[in-house]
Amino acid sequence: MNETLDRTGLIETPGNPLPEGIVCGKVTTPDRVRLRYAVSPARHLKTRGTVILLQGRNETIEKYFETIGDLTALGYMVATFDWRGQGGSDRLLRRSRLGHVPRFEAYVDDLETIFREVVLPDCRGPFAVLAHSMGGAVAMLGAPRLLNRVERIVAAAPLISLPETGPDPRRLEIGTTFLRYTGLGRLPMPSPHRAKGLPTVDTSLLTSDARRLQRNLALMEAAPQLFVGNPTAGWLNAATTTMRLLDDSDVIAKLQVPTLFVTAGADRIVSSAAAERLAWRMRSGHSITLPGARHEILQEADRYREPFLAAFDAFAGGALPLE
Repeated sequence: MNETLDRTGLIETPGNPLPEGIVCGKVTTPDRVRLRYAVSPARHLKTRGTVILLQGRNETIEKYFETIGDLTALGYMVATFDWRGQGGSDRLLRRSRLGHVPRFEAYVDDLETIFREVVLPDCRGPFAVLAHSMGGAVAMLGAPRLLNRVERIVAAAPLISLPETGPDPRRLEIGTTFLRYTGLGRLPMPSPHRAKGLPTVDTSLLTSDARRLQRNLALMEAAPQLFVGNPTAGWLNAATTTMRLLDDSDVIAKLQVPTLFVTAGADRIVSSAAAERLAWRMRSGHSITLPGARHEILQEADRYREPFLAAFDAFAGGALPLE
């Protein structure tokens, strides 16, 4: 059941204004986790349909205000939400800043709750999904449920596997499975991509854009309660289990929603090659690469963001036309 919608549940910071007409609310999942969500109307007289925006790990609605504005200017409604355990949604570990989830299927349940309780009753169809990083993995895991409900999926730098220069996902899965079954699933795990001190455009693995980097750092300083720290062994186990599933031919055969993977050419967080391979193995998968872009394409410089948004609009817009 939805709580009353308003704008007061969102945090506005200098340089990161609220999107025009956005409203915010909370909805409760069947397992009693409250999720914070937001809906923003299209800025055209006619609405093309709705983009369901899925964030990555340790992200929040506020981080996507600019992207929401871009999409609504193109004529789309936007519905987005914070995954359980992060942003303005309920934490799964009390009095802890660790990022935790026992299984990625719980995120799929979050998406199903938002679709049923928010998107279907409050948003105009048809529907497309725009997902980033972990959100891309969840979109793929939930794609069989989305068939005949969502017209297109566009995944930016999706978490299909870890970079080839990083740890072996299969060994990580085995190790974290042992930790889970010995009662250590909530043990914090080191984050190999966490830089010492505040990142700069020279050291950041996420973006090469100084303005957007500073904007996001300012948001983290103004609203630290929206963000989490290192992942737990349980989260890492859930992630690596999902990576294995997305390499399984039987699972891939069920991925029938037309999907575009947009990979970042300079990505050091996830494997671009794994996303390209998955696109090739899918019946309706496609992939393109933005050379030089770092992991957070939607937080990147305009020379990367603008081609991405054009690719999104070309791929999804055919199914969500402006009439």
